[in-house]
Amino acid sequence: MTNESNYSYTTHQVVESEGLNLRNLMSRYIKRWPWFIVSVGFMLAGAFIYLLDKQPIYQIQASLLVQDQQKGSEQNSALKELGVFTPKQVVENEIEILRSFTLMNRVVEKLHLNVRYYETTTFTKRELYEDSPIELVVEQPISALYKNPLEIDLPGDNTVIINEHVYPIDQSIDTPYGRLKIVSRSKAATGIKKMIVQASKQTSAAKSYLSNLHVIPTGKGSTVILISLEDGVPSKGEAVINQLIKEYDQAAIMDKNKVAANTLKFIEDRLNIVSGELSSVERKVQSYKSHEGITDLSVQAQSFLETVQQNDASLIQVNVQLAALNDLQKYVENKSEKRGNTPPAVVGLNDPVLLGLITNLTTLEQQRDQLARTTSEQNPMLETINSQIETAENNMAGNILTMKNMLLSTRQQYTAKNGEVEGAIRSIPLKERMLMDITRQQAIKNSLYTYLLQKREETAVAFASAIGNTRTIDFALSDDKPIRPAKTIIYALFGLLGLVLPVAAIAGSDALNNRVTRRVDVEQVTHIPILGELVKKRHPGPLVISPNNQSVIAEQIRTLRACLPLLRNEGTEAQVILFTSSISGEGKSFVSTNLGMSLAYVDKPTVIIDMDLRMPKLHKIFNLENTNGVSEYLQGEATVDEVLTPIPGAPNYYVIPSGSLPKNPSELLSSPKLKQLIEELRERFDYIIIDTPPVGLVSDARLIAPLTDATFFMVRHDLTPKNHLKMIDKLYQEQRFPRLNIILNAVDGTDSYHYSGYNKEYVYGSQESRKKWLFSGKRPI
Repeated sequence: MTNESNYSYTTHQVVESEGLNLRNLMSRYIKRWPWFIVSVGFMLAGAFIYLLDKQPIYQIQASLLVQDQQKGSEQNSALKELGVFTPKQVVENEIEILRSFTLMNRVVEKLHLNVRYYETTTFTKRELYEDSPIELVVEQPISALYKNPLEIDLPGDNTVIINEHVYPIDQSIDTPYGRLKIVSRSKAATGIKKMIVQASKQTSAAKSYLSNLHVIPTGKGSTVILISLEDGVPSKGEAVINQLIKEYDQAAIMDKNKVAANTLKFIEDRLNIVSGELSSVERKVQSYKSHEGITDLSVQAQSFLETVQQNDASLIQVNVQLAALNDLQKYVENKSEKRGNTPPAVVGLNDPVLLGLITNLTTLEQQRDQLARTTSEQNPMLETINSQIETAENNMAGNILTMKNMLLSTRQQYTAKNGEVEGAIRSIPLKERMLMDITRQQAIKNSLYTYLLQKREETAVAFASAIGNTRTIDFALSDDKPIRPAKTIIYALFGLLGLVLPVAAIAGSDALNNRVTRRVDVEQVTHIPILGELVKKRHPGPLVISPNNQSVIAEQIRTLRACLPLLRNEGTEAQVILFTSSISGEGKSFVSTNLGMSLAYVDKPTVIIDMDLRMPKLHKIFNLENTNGVSEYLQGEATVDEVLTPIPGAPNYYVIPSGSLPKNPSELLSSPKLKQLIEELRERFDYIIIDTPPVGLVSDARLIAPLTDATFFMVRHDLTPKNHLKMIDKLYQEQRFPRLNIILNAVDGTDSYHYSGYNKEYVYGSQESRKKWLFSGKRPI
């Protein structure tokens, strides 16, 4: 045998870099461009349907001006001088109040927002507010009402159908969802025949609207608050914000009127008492004059009576002021009981210093209450206010004590003067003295009653004229265009998703694919030389080599032919080449027959032997009979001349079919006659090509390998499993096959050497040169 000589040829490995080959990567995706078009088309259609199903969301805005509460009577207070509450801090407190659950809960209750109405359309449902033809009044609900929406049909003017049950309109009805009432709206839109009504608990509805409410200042240091709400119905959003501002103003006025309301209640109670006492005294005067027959008093008695009346009126005012001071003193001393309460009434007190202290204390208490709603007791701002309140209370206590001492001294003077006048009155006759006593009581009560009436009117005017600390700059107004969904962004996102899905599908398929898809897959596993690459066959038929065929794959087979002399043993003329693979279908028969055809066209006597005794194919490729072949020769039933069959149309090209199917192919191939066959063929032909079964399935190729000079192992793109490459590398390392080389077959173009038009011109010349070859009948070599 001639394969004992050294193997001196080693092909150069074109190893791909470990970095990303962008051109190859893009080629894999570009060639599947129809996938991307279909995917993007479907996703854009999905975006269109999504936008049909999505109700647009509008933004509604209003603005408020928070006025500085530090003006007026508080300008000289210690609170303003210390600058604890700046306008920004006041705005932040007002923002928290506007975003409070209490206010929103009142809005939901006033506007009946715990029930939502939807009109059903072909693709979606649209929320209604003022256009709803009915209103659902929840009288006695049960939990089932809040779980699922109610489907309501409006067949006529007097009945409705709720979840396929008929009920009358404008009447309380008992349903599986509780006691309800469907009220008809005369001013609502007509023509709506089918609706969906979703009821929810009032607290849940209030929290839902709070989640969409945004309250922010317009700028740093600004006292203007911007209120915005996002809702699908602009008119409803405007109503919610306007009602929220209204509830906020009312709450602010109620806080400011606590002192006035307390004073007014005190005056009303005192008026009721004094009115009864005055009526009783007037009846006594009338009864006494009638019983004693008195018509008028003397001039002296009248003078005494006027003096006593004036003195008593002053004494009454002093007593009223002392009573008010006593209440204020108790309020200041009982610190634990007054938390959250307002100071008592200050009727009759005209001292500007004390009134300023009371006003300052009231303002501090209100500010502390507002801050306590949003912060904890450990907040430094709250501790500062508590310290200022304590200081104000101490100042007030000292002022009260000073005024109280002054009023007590004044009361003693009035009392002493009354004693002097009463001594003089005793000199008046008994009847007149008795009448003066009764008339004196009448004058006292009448003076007190008149004084209380005057104070009640003053307090009522102050109560009615109270206003909030904010002013509405702009009432709620909605935008003309919805803020969501943004159609351009939606279409862009869906279109991007349409591009990503095919990429993900292709990448996922590649990640899960266990087959050889690139040249680098082979080079990473084994160091076996890759002799050549063949592109995927584009034309039908097993034979691509012909005199006039200038296709890429034909040129690549000719390239393989050019490599054969490098694999020849030294000192030999004939060359035996074995074709095998790891599994069936990798292209052994196709490449071997076309390589043999290429050799025959360059006047090289070539024979191809079908050694696949189990599944022979060569006789089908050449349309020959398979009666006499390798099996008959190895069994001694035929000679070489009897099994050799010339291939029609291909001079110097012969084939030895497999022959009949033997029962024991492996034993038959182990016969010495196989070696005899190869040696005899070496004497007749320059090239002997042997087509064998896959080495991964049977051992036939291994039995034939020692008789050959070179081995071509076929690896087919997207068919050969990657794990079979390790088996091929093991065969190479163990030298089971002589001069083992790999041929990559059916490469799809992304990892092959691309042949463009100018490549063909470089190989074959210009178009005019090719025409000369065709008309001359010469064959490309």
